[in-house]
Amino acid sequence: MKTYIQTLIAIIFPFVSFAQEKGLDQRIDEAFQPVADAFFDAIFFIVYEGDTFSIPFVLVLLVGSALFFTIYFGFPNIRFFGKAVNVVRGKYDHIDHGVSEAMYGDSTPGGDSIETIKDESAEGEVSHFQALATAVSGTVGNGNIAGVALAIALGGPGATFWMIVCGLLGMSTKFVECTLGVQFRDVGEDGTVYGGPMYYISKGLKSRGFAKIGKVIAAIFAVFCIGGSFGGGNAAQSNQATIVIKELFNWDSTAAGAIVGIVLAALVGIIIIGGIKRIAQVTEKVVPFMAVMYVVACLYIILSNFSLVDDAISLIVREAFNPTAFGVGSVIGVLIVGFQRAAFSNEAGAGSASIAHSAVKTKYSASEGLVALLEPFIDTVVICTMTALVIVIFNFSGFFEYGGDGSGVVFIDGQAFEGAGITSKAFAQYIPYSNIFLTIAVVLFAVSTMISWSYYGLQSWKFLFGRGKVADLVYKLLFLLFVVIGAAASMGSIWKFSDAMIFAMIFPNMVGLFFLFPVVKKELTRYLKALKE
Repeated sequence: MKTYIQTLIAIIFPFVSFAQEKGLDQRIDEAFQPVADAFFDAIFFIVYEGDTFSIPFVLVLLVGSALFFTIYFGFPNIRFFGKAVNVVRGKYDHIDHGVSEAMYGDSTPGGDSIETIKDESAEGEVSHFQALATAVSGTVGNGNIAGVALAIALGGPGATFWMIVCGLLGMSTKFVECTLGVQFRDVGEDGTVYGGPMYYISKGLKSRGFAKIGKVIAAIFAVFCIGGSFGGGNAAQSNQATIVIKELFNWDSTAAGAIVGIVLAALVGIIIIGGIKRIAQVTEKVVPFMAVMYVVACLYIILSNFSLVDDAISLIVREAFNPTAFGVGSVIGVLIVGFQRAAFSNEAGAGSASIAHSAVKTKYSASEGLVALLEPFIDTVVICTMTALVIVIFNFSGFFEYGGDGSGVVFIDGQAFEGAGITSKAFAQYIPYSNIFLTIAVVLFAVSTMISWSYYGLQSWKFLFGRGKVADLVYKLLFLLFVVIGAAASMGSIWKFSDAMIFAMIFPNMVGLFFLFPVVKKELTRYLKALKE
């Protein structure tokens, strides 16, 4: 081990020295920004252009779909919330054990029938709780800390209201996509599970007589998911972790970002080599711990300022329908900001979480769909709202102007802050040494999100390039490279690229959801019947 560490230092030291001389962070950012701008412009094409706001089609698709699924399934986000908690608790495990059942229904020529997938689902690699923890670790990340701060900085307090609405609607979408993820998954001879939109799009459309189209759309999703794993699930996370680390140590080196990125890449690389079982073992311990600690810290600040909570809530609701933040324009403008940040945070509609949920040990696919609807609630309704309350209460003293110059950067006491830095400043106002705590929280959020997204991206990579070890290694090396890029590049370019990649996944995923939502209805009825019996 000692020899290994010495070798690693010998390799990195010349690179760091060169980076400091040449300003590596700036060079990486300059090279990456045009790429980010191009992807962003392509994905967020506008369907309505007003004087003060514009509406991208992808947001209309996302919100419209979530609303449709909420109504079609009879508000599952409310009706089945209690059942979802009980599934995670293990109350229905005796029903959910895998057993051999006779095949029923029509088979699909040349492949699995929809109905026989449930027999395969007796297999699996992780428990309901582990699957939820892995998926939550992919969504509960710096979108909750940096993303909320960015939403409020751009759209004002009213953006919080629309984030909550988007989170509640997103619960229904998560239910649909994660049920399909289990229903159409593949189980290898060694018991390894392969699932997600790539599989339910290709298999599901094949069962509807659209095999070729299904393969093409599934491949498109896989490409976007790999991009999402490099962007929102990776670069954006390392970017925010680097910001708080540099602020904590007051580190202004021209190569600080790249150095932090190398360290993060080494840490993430050690974990992701072990696959989903290692990832689940890490996330089931880290995610609950960090989420509870972060919520406790938020609650402390909120309760310490309890007299201001009703004022904060009133301001959030009032600003949602009558925004005054500079540059946001109107209700639609602040709604767009809130929905965009919420969608990035909880990823409902992107289909990514269904990849983690597909690995669950269950006989009934709808059981995991119910578990999945808890994700947007935990992520957006609880954690994002608490972050927002802390920032709004903090800014009652008028530290910064909502809306600012439209870049998401705010100035507090003459110093520029962005993303997680805003949240860190708010925490520091009420909790001594909170900058240390929040730095640790941001880094843990970042690492847990990165390791979960590495699994999502790898599954998509396998779908495109096969399940060989060499292909796996190529992906993991590229993934670790983006850890360094994210740490070195500017927040603006990284979040543009990350938004574009996450939202790009929505287009192919929605094709699968709208073809296959009747299957979800059937599986939900089957599971509820089993619970009654």
